[in-house]
Amino acid sequence: MNQKPTRIGQCAVKLCCVLIFATALLPAAVRSYLGFDANDYPGDNALPALKRTFSFVGYWLNNPPGAKSNSWTGKRAVLVQNGFGFLVLFNGRGSNELKSAAAAAALGNTDAQAAAAFATREGFHAGTVIFLDQEEGGRMTGAQIAYILAWVDSVIASGFRAGIYCSGMPAKEGKGETIVTADDIRARAGERQIRYFVYNDACPPSVGCACEKNPPAPSASGVAFASVWQFAQSPRRREFTKRCARTYNSDGNCYAPDSGQGSAILDLDSASSPDPSSGRD
Repeated sequence: MNQKPTRIGQCAVKLCCVLIFATALLPAAVRSYLGFDANDYPGDNALPALKRTFSFVGYWLNNPPGAKSNSWTGKRAVLVQNGFGFLVLFNGRGSNELKSAAAAAALGNTDAQAAAAFATREGFHAGTVIFLDQEEGGRMTGAQIAYILAWVDSVIASGFRAGIYCSGMPAKEGKGETIVTADDIRARAGERQIRYFVYNDACPPSVGCACEKNPPAPSASGVAFASVWQFAQSPRRREFTKRCARTYNSDGNCYAPDSGQGSAILDLDSASSPDPSSGRD
């Protein structure tokens, strides 16, 4: 005998349908990925242990800041074999090397061609994002912005995509005014498509030298449009990290979990992708 559904049963079915529909409308859980960058390549033997914690690595195409050589050269294949994604980096010029806007633009073009050539030599395909390392914070001078934009344009013309590593921290300009370098560059870049890798190691918003499985999203850096966030530097900058000092090693540096002092010194990064430069394939 067929039975008509009760009023309670009808309500339960309707409620279930509403819940299913509402759940479908909820945004998917946001996932962030932990990576590291370092001036010195940590060594082939260290990679399996590092991969247990990190999804991607910073990969220098030329000599890192302050270095006279580049130990990352030729290491792309072994990093791919160990399952790492990439944050491809090119060390740019300091303001002391940029004498005028015209000269800076010419130098930016030359450096971009070198970056593209180095990336191709290392096995990175067209479309890989190359991040220009811009260490100096505050508002960019005319020469600095000329160098950056010429570099960006030339990298894109070479078939790669352009990104920039820059400050995501407010810098004082006087009279109570501040400027964030990432905001300054973005406002002056026009319609150029640039990915932003920002540094902000101030605690908060940084959690310090904490290797969390799902680290804070890049947007938590204070730069909503950031794709990657460097939230810990080695050695730690004491004026910004007093509230998270205990997360660092006693020597002030950041190391991989359980690696101990004497292992690779790292900066920690958060990204919205396990391969922020799309450089694996």
